[in-house]
Amino acid sequence: MGFVLALLLTGCGFERREPPPVDLTVWMYPVIADPGTAATYWHGIEADFARATPGVRVTVKQLPWAQRDQLIGEVITGDDGPDAVLLTADQLPRFVSEGALLAVDPALKGIAGKFLPGALDAITDGGHFYGAPIYHTVTTTIYNKRLLTEAGVTAPPTTWEEITAAAAKLRAKGIALLDYSAADDASLNLNFYPLLWQAGGRVFDESGQRVAFDSPQGVEALTFLTDLYRQGAIPRSALQNTNRLAGQALGSQRAAMGYSVVLTDADLAARAWGPENVLVGGPLKGPVRDVAFGAPGVLAVGARTRHPAETLKFLAFMTRPEQIRSLGRASGYLSPRTDVVVPSDSPYARQYQTALTSVFPGEPHPASRQVMALLAPQIRAALTGRKSPRAALDAAASAANRLLDRITAQGRSPALSTSAVVTRVATATTCPCVTKGPPDDAPPTR
Repeated sequence: MGFVLALLLTGCGFERREPPPVDLTVWMYPVIADPGTAATYWHGIEADFARATPGVRVTVKQLPWAQRDQLIGEVITGDDGPDAVLLTADQLPRFVSEGALLAVDPALKGIAGKFLPGALDAITDGGHFYGAPIYHTVTTTIYNKRLLTEAGVTAPPTTWEEITAAAAKLRAKGIALLDYSAADDASLNLNFYPLLWQAGGRVFDESGQRVAFDSPQGVEALTFLTDLYRQGAIPRSALQNTNRLAGQALGSQRAAMGYSVVLTDADLAARAWGPENVLVGGPLKGPVRDVAFGAPGVLAVGARTRHPAETLKFLAFMTRPEQIRSLGRASGYLSPRTDVVVPSDSPYARQYQTALTSVFPGEPHPASRQVMALLAPQIRAALTGRKSPRAALDAAASAANRLLDRITAQGRSPALSTSAVVTRVATATTCPCVTKGPPDDAPPTR
């Protein structure tokens, strides 16, 4: 009887149908620099995820780095925003403070302890995770051996004092010692902030309510920089440099070293200079410590997603070892996991792996990008002699603190304690398992 009833229902149009698939949208940025390679990779991810998660489909939409902060800010709090989006460490606090992101703890269940400490610092707020790390960046120092040798510099400068001593020898040969990036759209995480941290300073105070870069340590760092610039040890082209090697003084062999260089640029230098002329060293050491900037790229989930459970499945999928390895292989980025090795053909991979012992993800804060925009032109004013280092930092601090006051007055608390992550500078944890370096992350995370 039941069989007959089933036949009757089928004949009357009541056949059982599968529910329509859940469609997810993910916003991705050019972590894979070559567009063709990127398209092939992400189409493969879409197909692999569909097979691994029946009933759920994902579309990875690739967007440019340019103006990403504005675009994400406009859509992430609305109903038409993506389900998940790639964010860098310094973007997360702003969107967390605005309530624009969901905690993603379930996606990292059982594996959170396998991520680099700096990556965990960057994604944690109030005891919850707000992003799933899928790659990691690190920078370190590279040198042009030929330029140093021709100037009589027998050992690569590894400290501020050694840089000062070597600068005169390079200058006598008409070569700048140190390249720098001072353009408006250059990330301070890759130019001034490492010097500030090396001097023992910080961007924000422990409360997050005030900036702290106008400290004596900040003045010391900016004075070191401006003295080099005025002596010709930093090229004039630094004022327009945007954290790039190609086409800039370092890449064209008009400067002998850079201290915030990614692995892919070290490989590029080897092709341009000859591999025998490329030396890769550890992070530059200042008066207090050596520090290299490096941070995770993370997938975050918009608070207005209609499919939170399915989106968390995609995050869990992308943090699996096989996805970490394949993305690192395709992009040149490092692994954010301590138990996953991204294979590398680069002869400099080991040095970049070692640099992770000093990696620091910066100081997360909801207003970090806005503060950078206020500080960058003041640094240029100091470099060009229009202001003293003290006056430049005071002017930037005054504007930045007014900004923080306005944010507080609008009911958006800027106080996101930075003490835990700043402590990481002094207690960087060794991870001997990450072997691949990245292109710059913003807009080079680029």
